[in-house]
Amino acid sequence: MASRRRTVAVIVSIAVAVFATVWGQHRALAGSPAVVVTLTDQLTFRPSKVTISVGQAVEWRNDSVLVHTVTADPEVAAKASDVALPDGAKTFDSGNLKPKARFRHLFMVPGTYRYFCTPHEAADMVGEVIVTP
Repeated sequence: MASRRRTVAVIVSIAVAVFATVWGQHRALAGSPAVVVTLTDQLTFRPSKVTISVGQAVEWRNDSVLVHTVTADPEVAAKASDVALPDGAKTFDSGNLKPKARFRHLFMVPGTYRYFCTPHEAADMVGEVIVTP
């Protein structure tokens, strides 16, 4: 009986921890982003370099008449130097962002992230997010 109670207590503790993590990520994505980066007609991310803290989100807004992406995936990069991910971080990709579209990403691993716009990588449309602990 005592071991069953301990097992139930452990399961409940794990469930509460998972819920708190998921809820915190949902709130970070649902609330205001820490930083907004604009995708421009001049084939730039503005600003091109931002610094945030772990647990904060960056929102990219396509204010251009062009389709852009926000891509941090070495498998699709033409140049390896256009992508950087800290150890333990997962790749991300906005997919095609039409004019006025937005994309938000929550950063949970500290380090430097380099990303690019897939259609405009050759024009050096590259940005950087530095995530501090």
